[in-house]
Amino acid sequence: MKDVVSAPLAIERQTGSAIADYIALAKPRLNVLVVATSAAGYYLGGPSSPDLALMAQAVAGTALVAGGAAVLNQLYERDTDALMRRTRLRPLPDGRVSAADARLFGIALTVTGLLLLALRANWLAAALAFATVFIYLVIYTPMKLLTPLSTLVGAVPGALPPLIGWTASHGSIAAGGATLFAIVFLWQIPHFMAIAWLYRDDYGKAGFPMLSVIDPVGRRSGRQAVLFAAALIPISLAPIGSPAYFAAVLVLGLLQLALAIRFATTRSDGSARALFLGSITYLPLVWAALIAERLS
Repeated sequence: MKDVVSAPLAIERQTGSAIADYIALAKPRLNVLVVATSAAGYYLGGPSSPDLALMAQAVAGTALVAGGAAVLNQLYERDTDALMRRTRLRPLPDGRVSAADARLFGIALTVTGLLLLALRANWLAAALAFATVFIYLVIYTPMKLLTPLSTLVGAVPGALPPLIGWTASHGSIAAGGATLFAIVFLWQIPHFMAIAWLYRDDYGKAGFPMLSVIDPVGRRSGRQAVLFAAALIPISLAPIGSPAYFAAVLVLGLLQLALAIRFATTRSDGSARALFLGSITYLPLVWAALIAERLS
């Protein structure tokens, strides 16, 4: 009797574990950022009272495309992921999901997201989403094993979700959409320099020529962090509408720049971690300031 009762429970646990593995393949933490930035872009690009149903569909389409690209990227990198301490237990290198199943899952997410954007938003938003997948998988992913310039290329698809949201509601890219893209593009470099420094040993083992690997002293990583943090300040101030917005975003930008300068000066794990935490605090606060400016 005990075996009869335990069998369904075991099946339920296996099913739950399999679902969790597929969710992990879509990188839900990354998709939180995609959802937030695409939703903000949609709101900032459209009328003051957006159609929430259309907004939800545009954001969902963008998130599905991003999730599909994440799955297909992990499929490509499953061998190098197996060499890195922080990624070796992902579902593909750990053998919990087969390559064939991951491929089907990634394609299904991507195609569904593109169709949702094309049918419920517009073709420009769908084209930008397709560009996100193409650049991420066809250009950025192979480049990671060749050159540290891959970081700059990878920042392009990372910055497209807010622009996709903007075009989904606005119908065109316009200056405002380009500014949102530029903010996220520039923000990613100090953020990733911090991550690459913290995991430089892992990247080295996997053969990725990140700046933190080819320049173990860290001077180039520090310079990149400072350069892009500094460039972010005037770009983030471009949508000025009130003294309150100007003051808030200027203070945020200067604080992040100070963290980047500290990292460039000390090149320690502690300063890299502080820059990482500061960067993930900076971006949502800037989006909040942009939305508050729109509401005022």
